[in-house]
Amino acid sequence: MDVEKVILAAPRGFCAGVEMAIKALAWLVRTFDGPVYCYHEIVHNKLVVRRFEKLGVVFVDDISEVPPGYPIMLSAHGSAPEVVAAATDQASYMVDAVCPLVTKVHHEVKVRANKGYRIIYVGHEDHEEAVGTMAVAPKAIHPVEDIAGVEALADFEEPVALLAQTTLSHRDWEGVLHAAQDRFPDMWTPGRSDLCFATTNRQAALTAIAERCDTVVIVGSANSSNTRALEKLAGELGCQRVFRVNRASELPDDISGVVGLTAGASAPEELINEVLDRLDPAEGIEEVSITDEDEYFPPPRNLRDLIEASGSLASFSLGGPPSPTPIVDRKVAASDVLDGLIASR
Repeated sequence: MDVEKVILAAPRGFCAGVEMAIKALAWLVRTFDGPVYCYHEIVHNKLVVRRFEKLGVVFVDDISEVPPGYPIMLSAHGSAPEVVAAATDQASYMVDAVCPLVTKVHHEVKVRANKGYRIIYVGHEDHEEAVGTMAVAPKAIHPVEDIAGVEALADFEEPVALLAQTTLSHRDWEGVLHAAQDRFPDMWTPGRSDLCFATTNRQAALTAIAERCDTVVIVGSANSSNTRALEKLAGELGCQRVFRVNRASELPDDISGVVGLTAGASAPEELINEVLDRLDPAEGIEEVSITDEDEYFPPPRNLRDLIEASGSLASFSLGGPPSPTPIVDRKVAASDVLDGLIASR
């Protein structure tokens, strides 16, 4: 490689929802004997999933795969109501690690459906978040992925509402929004956008650096919707060479010039550092930050109740004896929690 400089986008990597979910699952791993089960991947990142598998977490795609009496965590992407109910019945202890932003969309679906609305839901139909959201009110919801999907909808007699998968590209959402407004001028939309602030911030940060880059590298898994949105955006911004990689070993050897680097919201910082080491820019690294993200999502309420009831406040250190710093505290990074658990085994 002959990389001149790396322009590092900020924000990048883990978002508040991913931080919360990883730390919550880590707490369960440290608290319960025997395997902890997780419905679907806790977040869409291969490294994170494999790390938890090494800790004894078993990922399943159906709650019926979980033997009765074991702890279950539901993934950050949100689950169908019947899955939540089944997990509650099946588990010795159940924690729903759904991102609060997804919970907001579930609530909006429920409220609008109860008021008799037809709901246009913009999302990727096979994505876990979309599957869980559509299951909230399946008879009222109409999934679309693009403008053509909007144009193919029936002329509804009922009032219409428009909601979205949180990890959509802002550009994709905006086009569908305008098309839906043209079809249904009196359509209801939420006062606050359904799009995840972290997803939007990462796309804005990429936009800020793209024109200066000969190549853009995006760290993240292929099944991560917000990562693929970054990949698509880089192409739309005119970047000639765009590589989405799980880790540094997937990079080609002929990268040169100025390289832009970012990561999806479920990619750990260690993978970004690994890519930086491989790129080894001759003139160093320039970080371009468009905003500071200080959002924090606390653990799910029932997990907080368990922590308080245990009397320990989860006050074990990363792999050591009890400590005054809780594993679920906002000051403790999820990547450090995960690394600490691995080191302690």
